[in-house]
Amino acid sequence: MAKLRGLLFGAVASFIVAACTQTAGGPPPGLTAAQGLAYCTTLATLYSEYVGSTGDDLGTTYSGGEEADLRARFAIAECEEGNTAKGIPTLQNRLRDARVNVPPAPAT
Repeated sequence: MAKLRGLLFGAVASFIVAACTQTAGGPPPGLTAAQGLAYCTTLATLYSEYVGSTGDDLGTTYSGGEEADLRARFAIAECEEGNTAKGIPTLQNRLRDARVNVPPAPAT
C-alpha cells in the first residue's frame, strides 16, 4: 500500500511541477512573441472593421458601428498584456461567429 501511495504521489507531483513551470502567457505554440502580437493586431483590426468598435485597442482606431462585445474586449486585453495564446483563439472565434474570414496564422 505504501508503494502505491508513493507512486501515486510521484505521478501527481510531476503534473503539479509541470503546471507550475508553464508560463501563464505568451504566444501560441509555433509563433514568436512578435508574430503572436502582430497576428493578434490583425485579428483585432478585422474585428473592429467588420464586427464592432474596439476604440484604440492594439492600435486599431476604427470607432464606427456597435461596440465590441465583452469577450472580444477581454481577448484584445489579453493580447495587449502579451498573452496572445489566450487572446488569439477568442478573436478567431468571434470573427467566425460574425462570418468574417479569418486569415491563417503566420508561418514560422
